[in-house]
Amino acid sequence: MPRVKYRDADVDLMARMMRAEAEGEGKQGMLYVGNVIVNRAVADCLDFRDVRSIEDVIFQVQGNNYSFEAVQKGNLFYQRARSTEKRLARQNLENWRQHPAKFALWYFNPYAPCPPTWYGQPFTGQFKNHCFYEPAAGTCASVYMG
Repeated sequence: MPRVKYRDADVDLMARMMRAEAEGEGKQGMLYVGNVIVNRAVADCLDFRDVRSIEDVIFQVQGNNYSFEAVQKGNLFYQRARSTEKRLARQNLENWRQHPAKFALWYFNPYAPCPPTWYGQPFTGQFKNHCFYEPAAGTCASVYMG
């Protein structure tokens, strides 16, 4: 059973975002980005109370900017999704999760060592250039479900 309801259009959208955000980090890096996307869709907490679909997650605006930088300035995001990335997106949607992004709601590339917290959220690990962060204890039980 999928972690979140999805349509073919969601697979395409998610695949494009995974490629745009992590193509240089290979399939594994793209899967980790996919973890974060799906986690945000199922998290009913913090900044993600009003996002329930993949489309909501991808196009969420916070502080007058899109949550994912690639939406506003990513050439790769606006290219057609390839079958490889679609396959990876389906894996995430169907339940693929792995550390360090297994429960992560955030990631970023600091172009430096990963800080131990990011906006008060604990560091869970790094993969290549991306640092991953999950909710602080007791702040988002829903991300740990399903």
